Amino acid sequence: MTIVGARIDNRLLHGIVATSWAPQSGATRVMVIDNEVANNPSLKNVMKLGRPSGMAVSIITKETAVENFKAGKYDDQKIFIISKTPQVFLDLINLGQKIPEINLGGTLSYEDGIKVTNRAYILPTEVRVYKAIEGSGVKVVSAYTTNDKPLQVAKVIADREE
Repeated sequence: MTIVGARIDNRLLHGIVATSWAPQSGATRVMVIDNEVANNPSLKNVMKLGRPSGMAVSIITKETAVENFKAGKYDDQKIFIISKTPQVFLDLINLGQKIPEINLGGTLSYEDGIKVTNRAYILPTEVRVYKAIEGSGVKVVSAYTTNDKPLQVAKVIADREE
């Protein structure tokens, strides 16, 4: 399995991901890792409607993703992963998965959040997770669309406490 793209996005699989990010990554499968959506058949079915043309879609829990990766289920595929939180990606990195770069796309805006861009915020409690990801050698950038100039997230959180 090759992870060809990774995105943190509170809307998970939606138009920009389906028409730009996933296709431009060269992925053969889009994988949404989110316990809430994976455990809700209605939400899961609605999200599957956003499947990018020509790609398979998996909407699974973090536990299922970990089991499937360990079992080599996706070894012959190119995967684009989407999750709402950075912790999912840190867990995958800690399992030995190679992630080329993580894109921080759209998030909710938080009153106490750290503003990265007009559409991306980081909770203070997530700073240590982002720093651990960067410390593993995986860069985190923020760009809402594929045409946006990527902003290095490490520069935004460099002076923040863990």
